[in-house]
Amino acid sequence: MTMRILVIEDEARTADFIERGLKEKGHAVDVCRTGPEGLSFALDGQHDAIILDRMLPQMDGLTVLKTLRAEDKQTPAIILSALGQIDHRVEGLKAGSDDYLVKPFAFSELLARLEAIVRRRDPRAAEQTELKVDDLRLDLEKRRAFRGAREIDLLPREFAILEYLMRNAGRPVTRTMLLNHVWDYQFEPQANVVDVHISRLRRKIDAAGERPLIETLRGEGYRIRSAT
Repeated sequence: MTMRILVIEDEARTADFIERGLKEKGHAVDVCRTGPEGLSFALDGQHDAIILDRMLPQMDGLTVLKTLRAEDKQTPAIILSALGQIDHRVEGLKAGSDDYLVKPFAFSELLARLEAIVRRRDPRAAEQTELKVDDLRLDLEKRRAFRGAREIDLLPREFAILEYLMRNAGRPVTRTMLLNHVWDYQFEPQANVVDVHISRLRRKIDAAGERPLIETLRGEGYRIRSAT
């Protein structure tokens, strides 16, 4: 599952390490370095998960999380902390965290825990390892795409766009929706960046003789639908 993840971490090396690893897996990442900034980003509800350092400038991570939960924002969250005693972990979980990971940590473990908390909050994500629209298929675990028997070589951003379209099959997806889900907030898009990526996707998905599956909706955006 391609996700939009908020990382609230003031230590630059740790934040960069997490951001780089998540982006390599095709996820969109927003990074905040202070508690108030992270809280502001988290309150908009646009993220699939939050990775939250416990010790943050201006507002600590537990306060950020308690404030979010008080506002009924239930975005899955993992607390990162060098404080690893049982009492510290219990305190983090009671504040509303879905998991607690002690520093230093391996990125593979962070990613596995992140995917686990998202699956727990959305049971459908636990069951769904493949998306299908007509003869187009996405293998979400191996991150491979197929049109019939033909494998399609997709870049991480292309895979994320196609996954989002397929998860919303039959419904209009605006350019803004794609920008919000697939790109970072810090990214300043060119006016036609979505159209350029959609054009590349079409060239890869619709080989000679195959019916087009992505349609342009004038004034709205795009929609992927089963060919008839």
